[in-house]
Amino acid sequence: MVHKKIKTAMMAALTAALTASAANAGGLERGGYNIDLLFDPSTYAAEAAATYVNPQRELDNVVDINPANGDLNGLPNSGVRDTEGYWVPRIGVKAGIGDSVDCMADYSQPWGAHTSPGANWAGANDNIETKIESDNYAATCSYKWDMGKGQFRVIGGGFYQEVGGFKERLVSPAVPALGITGVGRMDLEGSGWGWRAGVAYEIPEYALRASLVYNSKVDLDNLDGTIDLSRVILGVGPTGPIFGSRYDVSSFASMPDSLELKVQTGIAPGWLVFGSVKWTDWSQLQIVSVTADDPSPVRPPTSLDLLYRDGWTISGGVGHKFNDQWSGAVSLTWDRGTSHGYGNQTDSWTLGTGVSYMPTENVELRLAGAIGLLTSGSSGPQTYNGVPVGTNVTYDFGTDIVSAISTSLKVKF
Repeated sequence: MVHKKIKTAMMAALTAALTASAANAGGLERGGYNIDLLFDPSTYAAEAAATYVNPQRELDNVVDINPANGDLNGLPNSGVRDTEGYWVPRIGVKAGIGDSVDCMADYSQPWGAHTSPGANWAGANDNIETKIESDNYAATCSYKWDMGKGQFRVIGGGFYQEVGGFKERLVSPAVPALGITGVGRMDLEGSGWGWRAGVAYEIPEYALRASLVYNSKVDLDNLDGTIDLSRVILGVGPTGPIFGSRYDVSSFASMPDSLELKVQTGIAPGWLVFGSVKWTDWSQLQIVSVTADDPSPVRPPTSLDLLYRDGWTISGGVGHKFNDQWSGAVSLTWDRGTSHGYGNQTDSWTLGTGVSYMPTENVELRLAGAIGLLTSGSSGPQTYNGVPVGTNVTYDFGTDIVSAISTSLKVKF
């Protein structure tokens, strides 16, 4: 019983420290995938968590390099706030079935993005607002058996994912007298299935656990939506301006697969060290082509240009059990930026800390915070498979701040 209490408290501290510090990874990652609840030693457990992340990326020295949409270089070109804060919720329940089987079901939002520099900046023909959201419904089970001093566990599960979002940008100059704003909007949504598999080895006596879990990609092969160019002038014909319209479009994309290794072990009474390494296949998201279901010269195609490279996230830290009720942990996370010459997702360093309070053996309250640095860089035109990307705008950005706070409640019995 003593070892079980130590393990439970230290796991709470570990989770608290990592929840906030890993909340600003590259690509479109938000909450990612988390199956830590599956390892809870209680027969039944339920957990609800929420994390708020506030990245403060600002763009400087912005230059409009595509005057075809109108010269925007007279608009603000420095100190442009690009990012928006966001919430990441997660809800899960876990049940032990006999001595060998554990299962959990959870809801999360693994992917997302929200940039909103607005229309009053020099890069409005590249982006006014972009927002992507996701919903993930998962079921995961494991089977364990004794091996040596500990237990070996095999893990498997599946998940259903819904992804959707929109992008607005300036497509043509505004003509207020004709009700023309020049702003075009693209909306897309899709869904797909994925699966996970993994292994773990645990020695509860030493609070030792090592796990390796693979999450498959999710093919959004039913990705569809609309493009609205009804307030855009596409050109001028013999009879006057040629106005755009709203039309149906379709596309295809895959959310990335990932592989994560997590390790933790006790090093002294009440002390725990932990670490993790995660690879995410963001490089499969390069150029997402979007075409009209009924193509014509007034229903032009477009694309969502991401040009990502693979993401790597490495975390490490230490936790301490102060007494039977209080535990704490601190962690440091490095995330390799997924942008490389186009975009502003550069490397980040994040320091996270968290505390866990157990008023009873059946209830855990956690609070975590993080502060991090988003490193500097620049964005400009690139070429991918002979296709030019980033031809609307160039800009620089300095070292910026990201902060996060996370809270969770776990009930177990």
